[in-house]
Amino acid sequence: MDINKIMADLEAKHPGEKEYLQAVKEVLMSVQDVYNEHPEFEHNKIVERMVEPDRIVTFRVTWLDDKGEVQNNIGYRVQFNNAIGPYKGGIRFHASVNLSILKFLGFEQTFKNALTTLPMGGAKGGSDFSPRGKSDREIMRFCQAFMLGLWKNLGPDRDVPAGDIGVGGREVGYMYGMYKRLVNEHNGTFTGKGLSFGGSRIRPEATGFGALYFVQSVLKEKGEDIAGKTVAISGFGNVAWGAALKATELGAKVVTISGPDGYIYDPAGLDAEKIDYMLELRASGNDIVAPYAEKFAGSEFFAGRKPWERKVDIALPCATQNEVNGEDAAMLVADDGAEAEERMAQYRMLHNMIAALQPMEKAIVTMGLDDKPYAEIADVTGLSVANVATRLHRIKEKLAKNAEKHEPTR
Repeated sequence: MDINKIMADLEAKHPGEKEYLQAVKEVLMSVQDVYNEHPEFEHNKIVERMVEPDRIVTFRVTWLDDKGEVQNNIGYRVQFNNAIGPYKGGIRFHASVNLSILKFLGFEQTFKNALTTLPMGGAKGGSDFSPRGKSDREIMRFCQAFMLGLWKNLGPDRDVPAGDIGVGGREVGYMYGMYKRLVNEHNGTFTGKGLSFGGSRIRPEATGFGALYFVQSVLKEKGEDIAGKTVAISGFGNVAWGAALKATELGAKVVTISGPDGYIYDPAGLDAEKIDYMLELRASGNDIVAPYAEKFAGSEFFAGRKPWERKVDIALPCATQNEVNGEDAAMLVADDGAEAEERMAQYRMLHNMIAALQPMEKAIVTMGLDDKPYAEIADVTGLSVANVATRLHRIKEKLAKNAEKHEPTR
């Protein structure tokens, strides 16, 4: 495999798609040695075929706001690879969404889903629509309009979407409701639905739980326990909430959460009440964490800053892609005068810039990229399809137990 040639060809075909090109390069660098042991891969141009999506669907989404004015957004679905099963991957609603980000996410989703050993391919979709500041009615109208443009490309044996940033149970419900009306069927085409109509138990927690199970495995290899460790978490959505919940449950102390407005430092650590408050912050739709400091005495809010400046034992990026850059990484591994070992479990979709890896390689760091922990949610969401087909619901405790042992639940 000639990575430089492959990347040069991709850059010529897809100029400016930095997120997608970054993801491809990092994956190729990680598999190069194993790939080169198989000349049949090179002969059949496996890499060259895998780095390009099977197809990309792009469409206009036209909807009415509460003032009766017409609004337009762009909708996407990147169906990356269905070699082992139907396309499977989330839908993201955020102003930053573009084709490069969705190709990057779909490319990685292919490998994450394969790790579950369940028959699922990889895909990703979304729109540059942001639910922030929109009424429930506006979000419903947008979701219905989005589905009008996408439904013909979906199906339980074709493509099974789920939620992502900006798309939770409410949005999935609106989209699936429209899909049902269009196809006149109740099937397993969406995951992330409510339990009453085919959802899977423990799904909201699965991503964050997976991150902590991964951290547990890393520490176990080193003969250590997570109990008593301090943890910095970024984000305050599903992933951060699940990670905070499980870390606290395992005896660690979570001292930070963050949002677009800055981060919270709580030296006392998060408890059950504070973790529940994370859900309230998210449900408010304001996309800020500053109110946490007003509610809980002893905590501080740092506007416009990241939690990586805090000295902790474990760092868990749980917000979005590329949130740890070279400067952040340098802070994480900076020597504080003690011979402390800094650990970083990179989580939430790839997502260190390559520059961020360099200071970590030179320091005493245990770092994990996210494909294995993220596979936990892919495993659980895959069950949602089976739930609908069999009209059964798995027991929450069994799902959690199997996930902790890294065993797919069937």
